[in-house]
Amino acid sequence: MTAPGESKRGPVVQDWVLALVVAAIQVVGGRNANLRQTGVHSLDAFGYALLFIGPVALLLRRSYPLPALLVTIASCAVYLLRGYGYGPIFVSLVIAFITAAIVGSRWWTYPLAPIGYLALLWPLPALVGHPADPWLAFGMIAWLGVLVAIAEGIRQRQAVLVARRQRAEAARRDEEAQRERRASEERLAIARELHDVLAHSLSLINVQSSVALELFDKKPEQAESALAAIKAASKDALAEVHTLLHSIRTGSAVEVRDSEVEPESARARPDSERARDNSDARSVEAPPPAPRSPAPSIEDLDALLQRTRAAGLTVDTRIIGTAHKLPSVVDVAAARIIQESLTNVVRHAPGAPAAVTIRYAADSVEITIDNARATGPQSKSGASGGNGILGMRERAHALGGQLIAGPRPSGGFRVVARLPSQVGAQEEAR
Repeated sequence: MTAPGESKRGPVVQDWVLALVVAAIQVVGGRNANLRQTGVHSLDAFGYALLFIGPVALLLRRSYPLPALLVTIASCAVYLLRGYGYGPIFVSLVIAFITAAIVGSRWWTYPLAPIGYLALLWPLPALVGHPADPWLAFGMIAWLGVLVAIAEGIRQRQAVLVARRQRAEAARRDEEAQRERRASEERLAIARELHDVLAHSLSLINVQSSVALELFDKKPEQAESALAAIKAASKDALAEVHTLLHSIRTGSAVEVRDSEVEPESARARPDSERARDNSDARSVEAPPPAPRSPAPSIEDLDALLQRTRAAGLTVDTRIIGTAHKLPSVVDVAAARIIQESLTNVVRHAPGAPAAVTIRYAADSVEITIDNARATGPQSKSGASGGNGILGMRERAHALGGQLIAGPRPSGGFRVVARLPSQVGAQEEAR
């Protein structure tokens, strides 16, 4: 990486080198040109000073482009009006003109080209008794046009490069914004998944624990069944949480490995040390893989509802239409909506039977969960309303579907979710 002081010294050194080279060209070339021409004023100390003024002005061309150009024009004009011979004194003028056109304002720079022509070639020199060669006067018109074209071409090329860098920077910022948005969406999806897993399982555990406490002395066999249901629900919940955490850790490890770059200090170390470090890293025992369980699916409703039915909830199922394979994200979302809806029934309508209806259509699948009025006393465990319905609605909207939840006119509660049967590749990958 270049230090700030070095980045500032670079242009200064370049300007000094350029000024020295131009000064050598103008002094040596001007002296030779003046000796070969007849009827011109011989070079004296003042003439040499004029040949040095232009290169000295080039030292200020980056900070003060227009004043540097005016100084070079003035030195050339005085040089020619004094009667010295035509020579490479125009080198510093050309460089100052191009710099002023690129760095400064073109509207102040370009008009100086015809003004300089009138003052240095024709007609002002002819009026003061120093007429220029006609062919030189006509040739300089073409050279001035070429000079303006070169300056404008360089200016346009720099504008294109600046615009390209700005587009690249905008693309980079947009990519970072998209990466942050995707990370936020992933965090939201993980939070929603954890909520669904924990809320469903903990609600069942809460209800069954309340039942076990109430029946522990009166009906110990039923209390034992409730405790067995608690054990099964907690075991399944732990397995699902471990699976989710394993997926998160695996994805994070892959991203770190893909983005890691061996530091320069490590690459500079001897191969023997690097090999020893690698062997030590391989000798560390990797943690055992987390237990995995299949993702919830509506293809097997009995397996999906097994835990809920074990908690004592009566659930009837009905399938309308021809069942067909759904994308994994739609299938999981439908299963989570069913689980969350039945969890709310267990929590808020104890003893009420529920019914799950799945209606398959050509381009969508509709899930309806109905429950009747509560027939038993609500648990006094202190459970309160959460974000279940909001989470279900976010799941449906994320896939381009919709969800409606509310009380039924005949009593009870109804949840209706309509999800698309097809999703884009991005949602499927997610």
